[in-house]
Amino acid sequence: MAPPMSASAFLRALKAEGLTVVEVGDWRDHNRNHKGPWGPVHGVMIHHTVTKGSARTVDICRKGYASLPGPLCHGVITKDGRVHLVGYGRANHAGLGDDDVLRAVIAEQQRLPADNELNTDGNRHFYGFECENLGDGEDPWPAAQLEAIEKAAAAVCRHHGWNERSVIGHKEWQPGKVDPRGYTMTSMRKRIGDRLG
Repeated sequence: MAPPMSASAFLRALKAEGLTVVEVGDWRDHNRNHKGPWGPVHGVMIHHTVTKGSARTVDICRKGYASLPGPLCHGVITKDGRVHLVGYGRANHAGLGDDDVLRAVIAEQQRLPADNELNTDGNRHFYGFECENLGDGEDPWPAAQLEAIEKAAAAVCRHHGWNERSVIGHKEWQPGKVDPRGYTMTSMRKRIGDRLG
């Protein structure tokens, strides 16, 4: 059981991993904590945004939509490899998912079970990174962006003493989700594991 790191520790961890970080507005206090607890945290969740254009993507992830208020993640990873911090605390990114998957993440199991239930509040338990991509399987993932995803996930894992199996894609958590599309989470976890040593 890990309490979330402080906003300042989160920022330090990302910078220590070599990331270029952009602080957006009042990100430290922008959250959905009035809707429920944040923590204990158990892992990192990766998403794609289904958007085009970095400025628009960051704005959407910060503000959200009428039906899904922001923040929609903690950090937005744009195609140039920068991490834009848009919120900290409970964020509308993971939604309901499978408790079997959560148990597997906590145990850092080699293989995840199928995600076939919607019975657990993921917004409480996961750090979330939204990654600028149309999510159509054709929009490219630049090398700088993939490296930033690797570094951001590794930074959180390093702080908490987790390994790469604490990092999952949204598609591995919630039935019907396909993100991130365009690379495999197996390949990303391998990169994160190599970085963590």
